[in-house]
Amino acid sequence: MHAPPAPETPAGVVLFPRQGIGHDGGMTDTYETRFDLNLIKVFLAIWDKRSLTGAGDRLGLTQPAVSHALRRLRDRFSDPLFVRVGNRMEPTEVAARLREPFERALALLEQTIQDCQNFSPETATRRFRVAMTDTGEFFAMPRILAALEKTAPNAGLLTVRLAPSEVVGALRSGQADLALGYLPELETEPCDGALILRDRMVCLMREGHPALARPWGADAFTGLNFLDVGVAATGYRMAREMLERQGLRFGTQVRLEYFTIVPEVVRETDFAAIFPNSIYSRLKGRGGLEIRELPFALPPYDIKLWVHDSFAADPGLVWFRDLVVHALRDKES
Repeated sequence: MHAPPAPETPAGVVLFPRQGIGHDGGMTDTYETRFDLNLIKVFLAIWDKRSLTGAGDRLGLTQPAVSHALRRLRDRFSDPLFVRVGNRMEPTEVAARLREPFERALALLEQTIQDCQNFSPETATRRFRVAMTDTGEFFAMPRILAALEKTAPNAGLLTVRLAPSEVVGALRSGQADLALGYLPELETEPCDGALILRDRMVCLMREGHPALARPWGADAFTGLNFLDVGVAATGYRMAREMLERQGLRFGTQVRLEYFTIVPEVVRETDFAAIFPNSIYSRLKGRGGLEIRELPFALPPYDIKLWVHDSFAADPGLVWFRDLVVHALRDKES
């Protein structure tokens, strides 16, 4: 008599045959499933995103694939793990107990793999992923790519656009290798940030703007018509919030999603903008723009290059992080 074929299983799951007793009293093969480590990544993505669709977007999976993985997790632990509350998937007590061990297990696995790998920039074909905003791309990408082209010509680079609240989860899961920007949320997370520069916000106007010919102060500032910009820009968001706490209101007729279009709009109109000085310093040689310091006490903010502690010893990532830090610091004026 032939043994029954092994049941079909999703990719990544290993089945081991085990002798058992059939209903007729004879011997039969049953199967027990070894835990699929890919399920840990799905669990942590759902934990971070509180959404099956969001978890799928992070991992590059379809929503049905994430739902299937969650069913397998539920079966494995005999618990719902995540329950829908409104439009969010909230964790159960069992899920809360699993999160930290799962994070440690994934970090240990990644570290073990990294420790066994050698990294040679001359022959590396690795594709590094860096989370940054559009202003981060404008500021950093030409310098990073120039350095990468010289030392690791076969390596690749991908920028990842994330909301600030998503960055720590992306670094932990490996969706992003590094994150560049003003990210105060990471100061209390298991992440390490290398200081790139200390930036500040300024008031950007076109050359010849009528306000430049008048006395500069709070009244002149609040009398301008400003471009508003997407709140994902953390330095800009900080400046807006601090001004509002001081009771200052100023007009905004236009809202743009990205900072990199702001200078061109300002150059051709009488709109003003609260704008990062680090980006203006790259643009002032092109002419057509002027700045004034904000007439209020606002602190500077630190632009850092962040890595999650779980991957800080990855040889390739150590090399790439050093390359980025030196490329951006060495040319910083």
